[in-house]
Amino acid sequence: MPSDAALENLARIGQLDKVPFSSDLMARMLATARSRLIDAQRSDNSAETRFDCAYTAIRAIADAALLAHGYRTSTSKPGHHQTTIQCLSHTLGVSVGVVRVLDALRKQRNLSDYDGESITDQALVECIEQALRLQELAVRRFGGQG
Repeated sequence: MPSDAALENLARIGQLDKVPFSSDLMARMLATARSRLIDAQRSDNSAETRFDCAYTAIRAIADAALLAHGYRTSTSKPGHHQTTIQCLSHTLGVSVGVVRVLDALRKQRNLSDYDGESITDQALVECIEQALRLQELAVRRFGGQG
C-alpha cells in the first residue's frame, strides 16, 4: 500500500526532492525500462551488460513510480540508488522482501561496476526476473504508459 507520509518524511530529511509530475518524463522513463529489458534478455550480450540493463530497468521503473508521487531522489546525496529502490514499497506497494532482493541486486551491481566482480548466472536470472515483475506492476499501475 503506497504511503505518501513516508515519502514526505524522506523529502523533509533531504533524501527526496519534490518535482512536478510530467507524463512525458514518465513515458520516457518507462520506455527506457522497456528498452533495457529487451537488451537484458539478449543472450548475445555479456552477462555484465545484461545484468546492468536489467538493473537500469529496475531503476527507471522505480524513478517513474517516485515521479508519479511527485518526487525524485536527491542525486546530490549519497545512497540515492538505495533510496529509490527502498521507496518501491511506498510507491508501488512492493513487499519488503522484494525490496531486500532488489537492494541485494543493487549491491551486486556496485561490486560488478566498481570492483570488477563477475555476475553469476543466478544473479543475472534474478535481476531480469525482478525487472520483468516490476515492469508488469508498472503496466498495471500506469496503464498505457507502462
